[in-house]
Amino acid sequence: MAKKGNKKLKFAFYWAASCGGCEIAVLDIDEKILDVVEIADIVFWPVALDIKYKDVEAMPDGFIDVCFFNGAIRTEEQEHMAKLLRKKAKVLVAFGACSHTGGVPGLANLANREEVFARAYLESPSTENPQRVVPKTSTKVPEGELRLPEFYDRVKTLDQTVEVDYYLPGCPPAPPLILKAVEAIAKGELPPKGSVLAPLKSVCDECPRNKTKPEKLSIPEVKRPYEVQLDPEKCFLAQGIICMGPATRGGCEARCVNGNMPCTGCQGPCPNEVDQGAAMISALSSILGVEGEREAGYDPQKLVEKVVDPVGTFYLYTLPASVLGGRVRKK
Repeated sequence: MAKKGNKKLKFAFYWAASCGGCEIAVLDIDEKILDVVEIADIVFWPVALDIKYKDVEAMPDGFIDVCFFNGAIRTEEQEHMAKLLRKKAKVLVAFGACSHTGGVPGLANLANREEVFARAYLESPSTENPQRVVPKTSTKVPEGELRLPEFYDRVKTLDQTVEVDYYLPGCPPAPPLILKAVEAIAKGELPPKGSVLAPLKSVCDECPRNKTKPEKLSIPEVKRPYEVQLDPEKCFLAQGIICMGPATRGGCEARCVNGNMPCTGCQGPCPNEVDQGAAMISALSSILGVEGEREAGYDPQKLVEKVVDPVGTFYLYTLPASVLGGRVRKK
Protein backbone atom coordinates (compact mmCIF):
# COMPACT_ATOMS: atom_id res chain seq x y z
CA MET A 1 0.00 0.00 0.00
CA ALA A 2 3.00 2.32 0.35
CA LYS A 3 3.79 4.79 -2.40
CA LYS A 4 6.36 3.25 -4.73
CA GLY A 5 8.75 5.53 -6.59
CA ASN A 6 6.85 8.34 -8.29
CA LYS A 7 3.64 6.35 -8.55
CA LYS A 8 0.87 7.97 -6.55
CA LEU A 9 -1.78 6.17 -4.57
CA LYS A 10 -5.40 6.55 -5.61
CA PHE A 11 -7.80 7.82 -2.92
CA ALA A 12 -11.59 8.06 -2.97
CA PHE A 13 -14.04 9.76 -0.62
CA TYR A 14 -17.78 9.13 -0.42
CA TRP A 15 -20.56 10.71 1.65
CA ALA A 16 -23.58 8.54 2.57
CA ALA A 17 -26.06 9.16 5.46
CA SER A 18 -24.24 11.80 7.49
CA CYS A 19 -24.12 15.54 8.09
CA GLY A 20 -21.10 16.23 5.89
CA GLY A 21 -18.79 17.10 8.78
CA CYS A 22 -16.40 14.32 7.79
CA GLU A 23 -15.93 15.99 4.41
CA ILE A 24 -14.92 19.19 6.21
CA ALA A 25 -12.62 17.22 8.53
CA VAL A 26 -10.54 16.25 5.51
CA LEU A 27 -9.94 19.96 4.92
CA ASP A 28 -9.32 20.59 8.62
CA ILE A 29 -5.87 19.09 8.27
CA ASP A 30 -5.10 22.52 6.75
CA GLU A 31 -1.82 22.79 4.85
CA LYS A 32 -1.16 19.09 5.44
CA ILE A 33 -3.64 18.47 2.63
CA LEU A 34 -0.68 19.26 0.36
CA ASP A 35 1.14 16.25 1.80
CA VAL A 36 -1.86 14.09 0.94
CA VAL A 37 -1.93 15.45 -2.61
CA GLU A 38 1.79 14.70 -2.90
CA ILE A 39 1.31 10.97 -2.24
CA ALA A 40 -2.15 10.42 -3.71
CA ASP A 41 -4.48 11.39 -6.52
CA ILE A 42 -8.13 11.76 -5.51
CA VAL A 43 -10.03 9.86 -8.18
CA PHE A 44 -13.53 10.03 -6.66
CA TRP A 45 -14.93 12.73 -4.36
CA PRO A 46 -18.47 13.78 -5.38
CA VAL A 47 -18.55 16.76 -3.01
CA ALA A 48 -15.47 18.28 -4.66
CA LEU A 49 -15.11 16.71 -8.12
CA ASP A 50 -17.45 16.50 -11.11
CA ILE A 51 -17.56 12.74 -11.46
CA LYS A 52 -20.43 10.35 -12.24
CA TYR A 53 -21.33 6.93 -10.94
CA LYS A 54 -20.68 5.51 -14.40
CA ASP A 55 -17.07 6.69 -14.10
CA VAL A 56 -16.64 4.60 -10.95
CA GLU A 57 -18.41 1.62 -12.53
CA ALA A 58 -15.92 1.79 -15.41
CA MET A 59 -12.93 1.54 -13.05
CA PRO A 60 -11.27 -1.90 -12.85
CA ASP A 61 -11.86 -3.77 -9.60
CA GLY A 62 -9.21 -2.77 -7.05
CA PHE A 63 -8.37 0.41 -9.01
CA ILE A 64 -8.75 2.61 -5.91
CA ASP A 65 -6.06 2.05 -3.29
CA VAL A 66 -8.02 3.48 -0.34
CA CYS A 67 -11.64 4.60 -0.08
CA PHE A 68 -12.69 6.70 2.89
CA PHE A 69 -16.43 6.05 3.23
CA ASN A 70 -18.34 8.30 5.62
CA GLY A 71 -21.99 7.97 6.55
CA ALA A 72 -24.37 5.20 7.51
CA ILE A 73 -26.48 3.18 5.06
CA ARG A 74 -30.04 4.54 4.93
CA THR A 75 -31.05 4.18 1.27
CA GLU A 76 -30.82 1.84 -1.70
CA GLU A 77 -28.39 4.21 -3.42
CA GLN A 78 -26.03 4.25 -0.44
CA GLU A 79 -26.01 0.47 -0.27
CA HIS A 80 -25.28 0.30 -4.00
CA MET A 81 -22.35 2.69 -3.62
CA ALA A 82 -20.99 0.81 -0.60
CA LYS A 83 -20.94 -2.42 -2.59
CA LEU A 84 -19.55 -0.73 -5.69
CA LEU A 85 -16.74 1.02 -3.82
CA ARG A 86 -15.95 -2.17 -1.95
CA LYS A 87 -15.28 -3.82 -5.32
CA LYS A 88 -13.26 -0.92 -6.66
CA ALA A 89 -11.12 -0.31 -3.56
CA LYS A 90 -8.25 -2.40 -2.20
CA VAL A 91 -8.81 -0.88 1.25
CA LEU A 92 -12.14 0.40 2.58
CA VAL A 93 -12.09 2.67 5.63
CA ALA A 94 -15.22 3.41 7.66
CA PHE A 95 -14.55 7.11 8.10
CA GLY A 96 -16.32 8.75 11.04
CA ALA A 97 -18.94 7.72 13.57
CA CYS A 98 -21.84 7.28 11.12
CA SER A 99 -20.13 4.62 9.01
CA HIS A 100 -18.32 3.16 12.03
CA THR A 101 -21.22 2.71 14.49
CA GLY A 102 -24.28 4.33 12.87
CA GLY A 103 -23.89 7.83 14.26
CA VAL A 104 -26.70 10.27 14.93
CA PRO A 105 -28.68 9.07 11.86
CA GLY A 106 -28.83 5.70 13.60
CA LEU A 107 -31.20 7.10 16.23
CA ALA A 108 -33.84 6.79 13.51
CA ASN A 109 -33.87 3.08 14.35
CA LEU A 110 -36.25 4.06 17.14
CA ALA A 111 -38.84 4.43 14.38
CA ASN A 112 -39.69 2.72 11.10
CA ARG A 113 -39.90 4.27 7.64
CA GLU A 114 -43.61 5.05 7.89
CA GLU A 115 -43.13 6.85 11.21
CA VAL A 116 -40.18 8.82 9.86
CA PHE A 117 -42.14 9.92 6.78
CA ALA A 118 -45.20 10.79 8.86
CA ARG A 119 -43.17 13.03 11.13
CA ALA A 120 -41.15 14.67 8.35
CA TYR A 121 -43.90 15.19 5.76
CA LEU A 122 -47.24 15.11 7.58
CA GLU A 123 -47.11 15.88 11.30
CA SER A 124 -44.42 18.48 12.00
CA PRO A 125 -45.82 21.92 13.00
CA SER A 126 -44.13 23.68 10.08
CA THR A 127 -45.39 21.27 7.42
CA GLU A 128 -48.24 22.23 5.08
CA ASN A 129 -49.12 19.16 3.03
CA PRO A 130 -52.92 18.96 2.49
CA GLN A 131 -52.52 16.26 -0.20
CA ARG A 132 -50.49 14.21 2.31
CA VAL A 133 -47.83 13.44 -0.25
CA VAL A 134 -44.86 11.38 0.89
CA PRO A 135 -41.80 10.33 -1.13
CA LYS A 136 -42.24 7.42 -3.55
CA THR A 137 -39.60 5.44 -5.39
CA SER A 138 -41.28 6.19 -8.72
CA THR A 139 -43.50 9.03 -9.95
CA LYS A 140 -44.70 9.66 -13.48
CA VAL A 141 -44.69 13.22 -14.82
CA PRO A 142 -45.34 14.55 -18.34
CA GLU A 143 -41.60 14.54 -19.04
CA GLY A 144 -41.20 10.89 -18.02
CA GLU A 145 -40.62 8.89 -14.86
CA LEU A 146 -38.81 10.28 -11.83
CA ARG A 147 -37.16 7.81 -9.50
CA LEU A 148 -35.87 8.08 -5.95
CA PRO A 149 -33.79 5.43 -4.17
CA GLU A 150 -35.68 3.26 -1.70
CA PHE A 151 -35.60 4.61 1.84
CA TYR A 152 -34.85 1.66 4.12
CA ASP A 153 -36.67 0.78 7.31
CA ARG A 154 -33.44 0.64 9.29
CA VAL A 155 -30.13 2.48 9.41
CA LYS A 156 -27.10 0.19 9.09
CA THR A 157 -23.39 0.67 9.69
CA LEU A 158 -21.00 0.25 6.79
CA ASP A 159 -19.73 -3.12 8.05
CA GLN A 160 -23.30 -4.40 8.34
CA THR A 161 -23.41 -3.92 4.56
CA VAL A 162 -19.94 -4.77 3.24
CA GLU A 163 -16.60 -5.93 4.61
CA VAL A 164 -14.62 -3.06 6.15
CA ASP A 165 -10.84 -3.06 6.47
CA TYR A 166 -10.30 -0.23 8.97
CA TYR A 167 -12.26 2.17 11.15
CA LEU A 168 -11.42 5.83 11.73
CA PRO A 169 -13.76 6.98 14.52
CA GLY A 170 -15.09 10.38 15.56
CA CYS A 171 -17.76 12.93 14.72
CA PRO A 172 -15.83 13.96 12.76
CA PRO A 173 -12.44 12.19 13.05
CA ALA A 174 -9.86 14.44 14.66
CA PRO A 175 -7.27 15.83 12.20
CA PRO A 176 -4.35 14.17 14.05
CA LEU A 177 -6.04 10.77 13.61
CA ILE A 178 -6.61 11.46 9.91
CA LEU A 179 -2.97 12.43 9.42
CA LYS A 180 -1.70 9.37 11.30
CA ALA A 181 -3.91 7.14 9.16
CA VAL A 182 -2.69 8.71 5.92
CA GLU A 183 0.92 8.44 7.10
CA ALA A 184 0.45 4.76 7.95
CA ILE A 185 -1.07 4.19 4.51
CA ALA A 186 1.78 6.02 2.77
CA LYS A 187 4.44 4.05 4.66
CA GLY A 188 2.65 0.73 4.35
CA GLU A 189 2.47 0.46 8.14
CA LEU A 190 -1.22 -0.18 8.66
CA PRO A 191 -2.15 -2.48 11.57
CA PRO A 192 -4.01 -5.79 11.06
CA LYS A 193 -7.26 -5.52 9.15
CA GLY A 194 -10.28 -4.81 11.30
CA SER A 195 -8.34 -2.38 13.50
CA VAL A 196 -9.70 0.92 14.77
CA LEU A 197 -7.17 3.60 13.83
CA ALA A 198 -7.19 5.27 17.23
CA PRO A 199 -5.37 4.80 20.57
CA LEU A 200 -6.05 1.91 22.93
CA LYS A 201 -7.30 4.14 25.72
CA SER A 202 -10.39 5.99 26.86
CA VAL A 203 -11.21 9.67 26.68
CA CYS A 204 -10.79 9.79 30.46
CA ASP A 205 -7.17 8.68 30.02
CA GLU A 206 -6.39 11.79 27.97
CA CYS A 207 -8.77 14.16 29.74
CA PRO A 208 -7.07 17.10 31.51
CA ARG A 209 -9.72 16.92 34.28
CA ASN A 210 -8.87 13.36 35.23
CA LYS A 211 -6.78 14.57 38.15
CA THR A 212 -9.86 16.24 39.69
CA LYS A 213 -11.86 13.01 39.68
CA PRO A 214 -12.40 11.84 43.29
CA GLU A 215 -10.96 8.46 44.23
CA LYS A 216 -14.42 7.39 45.39
CA LEU A 217 -16.92 9.00 43.06
CA SER A 218 -20.63 9.16 43.87
CA ILE A 219 -23.38 11.24 42.29
CA PRO A 220 -26.06 12.58 44.64
CA GLU A 221 -27.94 14.19 41.74
CA VAL A 222 -27.85 13.80 37.96
CA LYS A 223 -27.91 17.18 36.21
CA ARG A 224 -27.98 18.44 32.65
CA PRO A 225 -25.26 20.89 31.52
CA TYR A 226 -27.65 23.85 31.20
CA GLU A 227 -28.88 23.40 34.78
CA VAL A 228 -25.58 24.31 36.43
CA GLN A 229 -22.67 26.67 36.10
CA LEU A 230 -20.06 24.25 34.80
CA ASP A 231 -16.70 24.30 36.54
CA PRO A 232 -14.11 24.37 33.71
CA GLU A 233 -11.55 22.54 35.84
CA LYS A 234 -13.58 19.82 37.57
CA CYS A 235 -14.48 16.33 36.32
CA PHE A 236 -17.98 16.41 34.82
CA LEU A 237 -19.05 13.24 36.60
CA ALA A 238 -17.98 14.79 39.90
CA GLN A 239 -20.33 17.67 39.05
CA GLY A 240 -23.22 15.27 38.48
CA ILE A 241 -23.06 15.66 34.70
CA ILE A 242 -23.10 12.46 32.65
CA CYS A 243 -19.91 12.30 30.62
CA MET A 244 -19.31 9.36 28.28
CA GLY A 245 -15.54 9.59 28.72
CA PRO A 246 -15.17 6.34 30.73
CA ALA A 247 -16.85 4.29 27.97
CA THR A 248 -15.44 6.10 24.91
CA ARG A 249 -12.27 5.40 22.97
CA GLY A 250 -9.70 8.19 23.09
CA GLY A 251 -7.78 9.85 20.30
CA CYS A 252 -9.92 12.98 20.00
CA GLU A 253 -7.67 14.88 22.45
CA ALA A 254 -10.77 15.46 24.62
CA ARG A 255 -11.91 18.27 22.32
CA CYS A 256 -15.40 18.59 23.81
CA VAL A 257 -14.12 18.54 27.38
CA ASN A 258 -11.60 21.23 26.50
CA GLY A 259 -14.58 23.27 25.27
CA ASN A 260 -16.23 22.78 28.69
CA MET A 261 -18.79 20.27 27.46
CA PRO A 262 -19.02 16.61 28.50
CA CYS A 263 -18.00 13.82 26.14
CA THR A 264 -21.00 12.45 24.23
CA GLY A 265 -19.24 9.33 22.95
CA CYS A 266 -18.56 9.97 19.26
CA GLN A 267 -15.32 7.95 19.22
CA GLY A 268 -17.26 4.76 19.83
CA PRO A 269 -16.67 2.06 22.43
CA CYS A 270 -13.39 1.50 24.22
CA PRO A 271 -11.20 -1.40 23.06
CA ASN A 272 -12.65 -4.83 23.96
CA GLU A 273 -16.10 -3.34 24.64
CA VAL A 274 -18.96 -4.60 22.48
CA ASP A 275 -21.69 -2.19 23.57
CA GLN A 276 -20.71 1.37 24.48
CA GLY A 277 -24.05 2.24 26.04
CA ALA A 278 -24.07 -0.83 28.24
CA ALA A 279 -20.51 -0.09 29.35
CA MET A 280 -21.45 3.44 30.36
CA ILE A 281 -24.61 2.32 32.14
CA SER A 282 -22.50 -0.20 34.06
CA ALA A 283 -20.00 2.50 35.01
CA LEU A 284 -22.79 4.86 36.05
CA SER A 285 -24.51 2.20 38.13
CA SER A 286 -21.35 1.77 40.18
CA ILE A 287 -21.34 5.50 40.83
CA LEU A 288 -25.01 5.55 41.77
CA GLY A 289 -24.79 2.33 43.75
CA VAL A 290 -22.49 3.40 46.59
CA GLU A 291 -23.00 1.69 49.89
CA GLY A 292 -25.34 3.48 52.29
CA GLU A 293 -26.86 5.71 49.63
CA ARG A 294 -30.45 5.19 50.79
CA GLU A 295 -29.48 6.01 54.35
CA ALA A 296 -27.92 9.20 53.02
CA GLY A 297 -31.17 10.09 51.30
CA TYR A 298 -30.20 9.08 47.74
CA ASP A 299 -32.73 7.12 45.72
CA PRO A 300 -31.04 5.39 42.73
CA GLN A 301 -34.31 5.09 40.83
CA LYS A 302 -34.94 8.83 41.05
CA LEU A 303 -31.38 9.49 39.96
CA VAL A 304 -31.84 7.27 36.90
CA GLU A 305 -35.11 9.03 36.06
CA LYS A 306 -33.16 12.28 35.82
CA VAL A 307 -31.58 10.88 32.65
CA VAL A 308 -34.18 12.45 30.37
CA ASP A 309 -33.16 10.66 27.15
CA PRO A 310 -31.39 7.36 27.93
CA VAL A 311 -31.00 6.26 24.29
CA GLY A 312 -29.82 9.69 23.18
CA THR A 313 -27.43 9.82 26.12
CA PHE A 314 -25.89 6.36 26.02
CA TYR A 315 -26.37 5.42 22.34
CA LEU A 316 -26.16 8.78 20.58
CA TYR A 317 -23.66 7.45 18.03
CA THR A 318 -23.86 3.68 18.35
CA LEU A 319 -27.47 2.45 18.30
CA PRO A 320 -27.26 0.46 15.00
CA ALA A 321 -23.98 -1.16 16.10
CA SER A 322 -25.20 -1.94 19.61
CA VAL A 323 -26.71 -5.11 20.98
CA LEU A 324 -30.07 -3.31 20.91
CA GLY A 325 -29.85 -2.22 17.27
CA GLY A 326 -33.03 -0.20 17.59
CA ARG A 327 -36.62 -0.53 18.69
CA VAL A 328 -38.15 -3.96 18.17
CA ARG A 329 -41.79 -4.13 17.15
CA LYS A 330 -44.13 -7.07 17.32
CA LYS A 331 -45.54 -8.11 13.97
